[in-house]
Amino acid sequence: MKTISINNRRYIGSKARMLNFINEVIQKEKIEFSSFFDLFAGTGIVGDFFNDSKTKIYVNDLLKSNYLSYLAWFGNEKVDKKKIEKMILEYNSLGNLEDNYFSINFGDTYFSKDNCKKIGYIRENIENCFLNNEINTRERAILITSLLYAMDKIANTVGHYDAYRKNGDLDKKLELCMLDLKPIANNKNNKIFNEDSNELVRNIKADVVYIDPPYNSRQYSDAYHLLENVATWEKQEVFGVAKKMKRNGIKSKYCSVSAPLAFKDLIENINAKYIIVSYNNMGTKGAGRSQAKISDEDIMNTLSSKGNVKVYEFDYNQFNTGKTKIENHKERLFVCKVGTKVKVKEKTKVANIADKVKSPLNYTGGKYKLLNQIIPIFPDDLDLFVDMFSGGGNVGINVNAKKIICVDKQKEIIRVMNLFKKYEDGYIIDKLEKIIDKYNLSNSLLNGYELYNCTSDKGLGQYNKSKYLELRNDYNKEKEDSVEKDFLFLTLVIYGFNNQIRFNSNGEFNMPVGKRDFNNSIRKNLKSFITKLKTKNIDFINSDFREFVIETTNNTLVYCDPPYFLGTASYNENGGWTSQDEIDLLKYLAVLDQSGVKFALSNVIEHKGEKNIILDAWIKEHNYKVHIIESDYNNSNYHKQEGNVTKTTEVLVTNY
Repeated sequence: MKTISINNRRYIGSKARMLNFINEVIQKEKIEFSSFFDLFAGTGIVGDFFNDSKTKIYVNDLLKSNYLSYLAWFGNEKVDKKKIEKMILEYNSLGNLEDNYFSINFGDTYFSKDNCKKIGYIRENIENCFLNNEINTRERAILITSLLYAMDKIANTVGHYDAYRKNGDLDKKLELCMLDLKPIANNKNNKIFNEDSNELVRNIKADVVYIDPPYNSRQYSDAYHLLENVATWEKQEVFGVAKKMKRNGIKSKYCSVSAPLAFKDLIENINAKYIIVSYNNMGTKGAGRSQAKISDEDIMNTLSSKGNVKVYEFDYNQFNTGKTKIENHKERLFVCKVGTKVKVKEKTKVANIADKVKSPLNYTGGKYKLLNQIIPIFPDDLDLFVDMFSGGGNVGINVNAKKIICVDKQKEIIRVMNLFKKYEDGYIIDKLEKIIDKYNLSNSLLNGYELYNCTSDKGLGQYNKSKYLELRNDYNKEKEDSVEKDFLFLTLVIYGFNNQIRFNSNGEFNMPVGKRDFNNSIRKNLKSFITKLKTKNIDFINSDFREFVIETTNNTLVYCDPPYFLGTASYNENGGWTSQDEIDLLKYLAVLDQSGVKFALSNVIEHKGEKNIILDAWIKEHNYKVHIIESDYNNSNYHKQEGNVTKTTEVLVTNY
C-alpha cells in the first residue's frame, strides 16, 4: 500500500526547506535538549524532525485539523495497522454514493461532485466507527489525516482554500494512503495540544521552545477552513463563494495589530532553557496583508528581556498571492539563551500557584481557593503525589510531581476525570452541546438570556427545570458504566445547583436544577483543566482509602481531603461520613507515618462552637504539625454565616 510522510502536504509558511538550517543553528549554538516544544506547529514537521526515542516532543496548534494530524504522527496509542489498511482499501474502492453534507455544499468547487460524495461518506464512516468503539482515538486520527492529505493532494486550489479555480482540474481521483508512522518508542513521551499558545506555555516546561507564529494578517483559519470543516465534522452552514464556515474561535491574534502584545505576553511566560523564534524580514515590504505584524525591534526587545539573543538568516522565497516580487527576502532564527534567574524558593512556588487551573466540577469543599496556602506547605520535587478524596481534582491537577494518582470513592467522578484524560476538549464540548440540544436546555453563550425570558441575576433555573428533570430521569435510568451515561452526568453537574454532586440512598442523582448553564466560565475552566491534565503523568482510580495500596517512592506525599466530620455538606447526607470513617482514616495516616511516608490532611478542627475531639486527640497523641488555613467556601455550609459569632478553624495537618 502507498504511504505518505508528514511533509507530503502543502502548507503556507512550511519550514520543510529550513529544517537542516534550524538543526545547523542548534548544533552551532551547542544546544542540548531532551524536550522540544513546537508551539505553533502547523503540519508538525519541525517537531517531527527532532522526534526520536530520546526526545520528548510537544506539538500544538489552534486548528483541529492539525491537532488530529499530531495525534496520528506523534501519538503513542497502539494501532492495528492491518485494520486501518483494510479500511483505506475499502474507502478507495467506493463508488455510486448518495449525496451528503459535503457533496451538497462543496460539489464541483474544490473537488468534483463524485469526490465530494466520497469525502463525505468516508468522514461520516470514520466518526461512526469511532463512536461504536471499532477504532480507537489514534486510529480515528490516522484515518482523518489520511483523508485530509488525500484531499489536499487533488484540491482545485493554488495551495490554500481562500478560493478555488473556476476552470480548474476536477478529474483527479481521491486516493487515501497509509501514514508512514515512526516507531512507537519515538512517541512514548510526546504531548499533543490544541490550545491557545499564550495560555499553554504557562503550564509547560521544555528545554527548547520553537516559535513559528503567523507573520501577517492572513489567517490560517481562512486558508484551511475546508480542512478544518472536515476535521471537526460539525456540518456547519457554509457561506460565500469560498464556502467558508464560522471561524471566530480559531482566529489568531498574531494576525492582528495586537500581535506585538501577544508576543510579549507569550515570551514572558515561557519556561525554557532556549527560545528559538522563526520570523521573516518582510517588515513593510510587499502588499499590506503580507507585511509582518511584529517588528524586529519588538522581537529583539522582548527576547532580550529574557536572555542573550543571536540572529541567523536564511534566504527564502515568500509565499505571495499577488505578483509583487520581494527582493532580499529572508527567514530569520532568533535564538535566545534564557538568562539564569535568581532562584528564590518561596517566590518560585508563588509563581507556580498563580498559574493554577480550576476544576469544571464545583465539588463541595474543593480546595481551589486555598491552593495559595496549601501547596507551599507541600514538599518540593515529589516523586509521587497521591490525592486521596480527590473530588473535582483541584489539588492533584495543580501539584508538581513526577507521578500523580487521584483517588476517589465516587466512581462517577473518576469516570468523568478519565473522560477528560481520554478525549480532547473539543470532542467533549461537542458531545455536551449535542445533549444540550437534545433536551432543549439553555445555551446562553450562543443565545444570551433574552431568548429564555431570563436575566443574568434571575438565572436560567425556571426555563431549564423541566428539561433538567427529564435529563436527570434519563441519567438515572441509563445503564451503568456507559460512556453515554458519563456525558449525561457531566451535563447534569454543569446545569445542577451550584454545579454540585449528590446521590440519594438509592444511588440516584438528586441535585435540583441550578441558575447557570454551559457558560463561558465553565467552558474556559473545562478547556484549561483538560489542557493541564494532558501535561501531567496522572491516573484516576476509583477506590475507598481503606482498600487503596500505595507503592511508595523515596519522596511520596499522600494528601487527604475527606468529608468533614463536623460539616453538613451534600456529601455528608445519608450518613456519608461517620465517626468510624474519621477514626479509620486517622489510623490509616498513622500507619503511613510509621512507614516513613509523608502525609498532609485537610480538615476542620472547630466548627460553629463544636470541636472535632477525635482529630484533636489524634494530633496531640502523635505530635503532628498543624497549619491554620484561612478558609472561604462560598458554596458550602462550612463558612461563617453573616452575624454568626462562632468560628470555623480549617487546618492542614502534616507529619513533616
